[in-house]
Amino acid sequence: MSLTVVTPVDGAVSFGRKLAGSDSFKALFRDGMQMVEQAATYLDGAGREESRKLPRIEALAYASESMRLTTRLMQIASWLLLQRAVNEGELTQEQAAGEKRKVRLTAQEQTSSPEVFVRLPQRLRDLVGESHLLQERVLRLDKMIYETPEAAPARSAVNPVGLQLDMLRDALQLA
Repeated sequence: MSLTVVTPVDGAVSFGRKLAGSDSFKALFRDGMQMVEQAATYLDGAGREESRKLPRIEALAYASESMRLTTRLMQIASWLLLQRAVNEGELTQEQAAGEKRKVRLTAQEQTSSPEVFVRLPQRLRDLVGESHLLQERVLRLDKMIYETPEAAPARSAVNPVGLQLDMLRDALQLA
């Protein structure tokens, strides 16, 4: 597997694109896909049984956190698969950038209050925490690959509430 490193106009080599074709990316891809499988196995098995035993408030928190976990992991998996397609020559970096816009790879906070979250099953809490760490790794690599130096300041000015409203609007249009 080789990745053609694109050299920007200024002559600098894109470290992010080089990293995306490295063994580090292979490890990230493996970790991401393993986490998707672990979460699915837990949520369809032991997690389902554990959630049935929870009091109402905790059961609602469990449903919310497990849905967000699943969404987060599907976003990560989609991004990883796109980048692997680039690495294997199935897509160009530009094609992947276009497809990537469909993937909502945004950091998410937990929806449950800390008091309720600590009463959720330990395995769910572990998966949520691990998925946040994995997402941070993916977001850093994504930023290195796709964000130009000129785009960085503009992103910091994004209103997080506005971003959430846009995501909600997009989700309702898909339904």
